[in-house]
Amino acid sequence: MGSTQFGNFNLFVAHNQPPNEAYGGCALTGIDLGNHRYLSNLGSILLAFISILVSLFLLWRSERKQAAVGRREMQLFLLGFIIVEICEIFTVGGFPLDSAVLKGFSAVHIAAITATCWILFLNALVGFQFLDDGTPVSLGLCLASALVFFIGTGYIALDTAFDWTGEFATDASHHYRNIALYVLYQLFPLVLLVAFFVLEAVLVIRVLGEFRPMLYLSAGALLFAIGQIFNYVISTHLCQASHGKINGALFETLFTLLSVVTVWFFWSSITEDDWPMPMAVGSGYN
Repeated sequence: MGSTQFGNFNLFVAHNQPPNEAYGGCALTGIDLGNHRYLSNLGSILLAFISILVSLFLLWRSERKQAAVGRREMQLFLLGFIIVEICEIFTVGGFPLDSAVLKGFSAVHIAAITATCWILFLNALVGFQFLDDGTPVSLGLCLASALVFFIGTGYIALDTAFDWTGEFATDASHHYRNIALYVLYQLFPLVLLVAFFVLEAVLVIRVLGEFRPMLYLSAGALLFAIGQIFNYVISTHLCQASHGKINGALFETLFTLLSVVTVWFFWSSITEDDWPMPMAVGSGYN
């Protein structure tokens, strides 16, 4: 969910070292702004902006589905994704920002990814109706727990970036290893995404007895996986082959957006759009 690889590395960038040059040994080139400043990853910036617009449209569409189970919870997920994409504009996009500002955006980016994945996982639980969806209790628990993960992950990311306590600092000889940050922004979200897929598959096949929605769910998982392959495997090779013009972040942003849209269509396919129309008075037989 978002280009976390780049956002994480920004936390370790020295004040005199451009992050796009530090990552992967391939410097991204872009628009020359003068005074040795460049705007790179323009494609990722535009796609992140499009992702925000698409998410706002899906928020509006969700609002119209008055009878849909988990409508408010799905809207919370979309709001979380919007925050992720806003941060991605500045963390993945090669804006000539001050190092401290860049680290701040990167920390919020990573924290938002963790919290948003948690909200998505809770969306899967909502379908089993352990609590009535859309109620103050359901929304309160969702927001409160997501806020815990956001604050906790954000604090560790900021402490890593600015070395407030020394607990999470790691020098270059250890290749910037930070176990706590790695678990919270890589392993934990991955576990949540897998759990979301499994729970939704059980709900659709075993509880609802349907198979067509699995096409949307499987497509969403596949699109997300393709995006991560571009982000972690192909990115460096793509950067070198294009002589620094693009890297995998461009395609990761695109496929993540497609994955989120597909997940929304999956949710929409297993819910009702409107409340059943009430019987008119006097319409029955006398």
